[in-house]
This record gives sequence, structure tokens and C-alpha cells, in this order.
Amino acid sequence: MARYTGPSWKLSRRLGVSLSGTGKELAKRPYAPGQHGPNQRKKLSEYGLQLQEKQKLRHMYGVNERQFRRTFDTAGKMTGIHGENFMILLESRLDNLVYRMGLARTRRAARQLVNHGHILVDGSRVDIPSYRVKPGQTIGVREKSRNLEIIKEALETNDFVPGYVSFDAEKLEGTYTRLPERAELPSEITEALIVEFYSR
Repeated sequence: MARYTGPSWKLSRRLGVSLSGTGKELAKRPYAPGQHGPNQRKKLSEYGLQLQEKQKLRHMYGVNERQFRRTFDTAGKMTGIHGENFMILLESRLDNLVYRMGLARTRRAARQLVNHGHILVDGSRVDIPSYRVKPGQTIGVREKSRNLEIIKEALETNDFVPGYVSFDAEKLEGTYTRLPERAELPSEITEALIVEFYSR
């Protein structure tokens, strides 16, 4: 299945969660899209709830189904809680960390920065958004890309960098200092439902 490229605001409203992280999608109309959106009182089955939770997380990180499942299986082979490990692996993606450092306003924009070769990891150019960054590795912006308007705008609006990332706005460089804890990951996701969904 190819990556979703349709209207992200409609999808956010359908799933009831801000996929961009800005919250703008739900500010005006916090209900499902369509003619009957405001009046829907549909009760989801157990399977429906599990599927919805999986779709929330998958679209939040912009991952296709095959890659999402492969990451889930990798998390299962690690020691610790399966669901937490899964979310930590998703959080360790290069495009996500570029977004967390404030170099892009959304994960989609961060993916584009990585794809176009603007991002360095430990001084080497990496253009794979799903590249798994290890704690201690440094993420920076290529010399030629430092004056990009998209990066400047993102840095002006960014007012929060999570505790597991350090960032120097002058050098446009940051370090993935440690693995995140569950409390620092998206609170609107119930990862246990995703584990149940794939364990059927």
C-alpha cells in the first residue's frame, strides 16, 4: 500500500487527532468530515477501536503499512514492553527527529527536507526518512541549506524541544541524547490496542 497523500486535515478530523501536531485541524471543526460529521454517534466495535488506534499512529508518523508492520515486528524482538518499544522506534526515525528539533513545522515537511538531502547525520548526508537514529548521533543541516526559508520559518515558530533531544539554533545542529520515555511520547495513543490488533 502506497503512502497516503490525500487531504491530511480531513484524515485528522476522521481520526479525531491532530496529525500535524499543530492542532489547527480540530480547532474549528472537531468532528468527522462529511455531511453527517457533526451528528455521528457511531459506537465502534473492539476491532474498530484497535484499527482506529493503529491508523492514528501510522498516519501521525507518515509510515506505510508494510514499514509500520515491520517496525512493529522489530519492537517485538526487543526487551521491554512491546508497545512502548514500538513507539520509541517510530520516534527514532530521522524525519521525526528533524521535526522534533524544530527544523520543520510538520513531519511531512521534515520528510521532504530529508528526502532532498538537506540533512546530515554525524556529518554525512542521509536522505532516507526512515533512517533509525541511535542515541548520541548528531543531526545537522547541510551548509548550502542553512538559509532555506522553510527552516527559518519553522525555527521562529518552534517553542518546544523534547528532553531526549538537544538543539543548538545557531549551529542548526542537535543530538539525539537518549531514548524517550513513554511519558514523552504522544499521550493520545493507546499502544496496547495496536499490540492487540496485530496479535489477533
